[in-house]
Amino acid sequence: MIVEIPRWTNAKQEISKDEPMNPIKQDTKKGKLRFVRNCFPHKGYIWNYGAFGQTWEDPSATHPETKAKGDNDPLDVCEIGEAVGKVGEVKQVKVLGVMALLDEGETDWKIIAIDVNDPLAPRLNDIEDVERHLPGLLRATNEWFRIYKIPDGKPENQFAFSGECKNRKYAMEVIRECAEAWERLITGKTKPGEISLTNTTVPHSNDRTDPSKLNIGKHEDKAPAPIDPSIDKWFYISGASA
Repeated sequence: MIVEIPRWTNAKQEISKDEPMNPIKQDTKKGKLRFVRNCFPHKGYIWNYGAFGQTWEDPSATHPETKAKGDNDPLDVCEIGEAVGKVGEVKQVKVLGVMALLDEGETDWKIIAIDVNDPLAPRLNDIEDVERHLPGLLRATNEWFRIYKIPDGKPENQFAFSGECKNRKYAMEVIRECAEAWERLITGKTKPGEISLTNTTVPHSNDRTDPSKLNIGKHEDKAPAPIDPSIDKWFYISGASA
């Protein structure tokens, strides 16, 4: 997986699928940087959050069980190991299961996985092992996704399968489907829309580019911009523990 957002942080950073080479950038809305709120007792994101490269949730395909189309993004991953990741870090992970969030009418899969180098990884092989060794984490994950948009005035999110987390076998099938959708996208069998497919490594892609021809700016080591103190505010959502 590619880590977009380290655990306990609030900045909503994501792979920019509409920009050449798809850099990781902080999302903006109405000209302002986006952050998730602290919904008690959760501080920022409660896992290392990121995505699988070379996957795509096809917005033209309706999943037969969720009855909703894909969300036009790479496949999301919640990495539950103990080490806090870094933005852009690539982690080899063991897939354990998947939740199906229904985000504004779209299927938004959330793969549950653990870093293969985590001390607990050898003991976690399927979704039931997560509850056995990390009791409460799946319940907290369901709650987090259900309530995290409420402070911004949006309704709570819904889930397919009544919020149940599907097992490793089901998750691997979702990954396969999203990898195949990406393959159709990168080979031109599916129209990309606003997605930039410029790359330097996929040999069978019509958008493969010589790195020397890319106009990538030089690294600038700048101090971080100040963050509005309101981002650290805590929200107490009524019924969050129900």
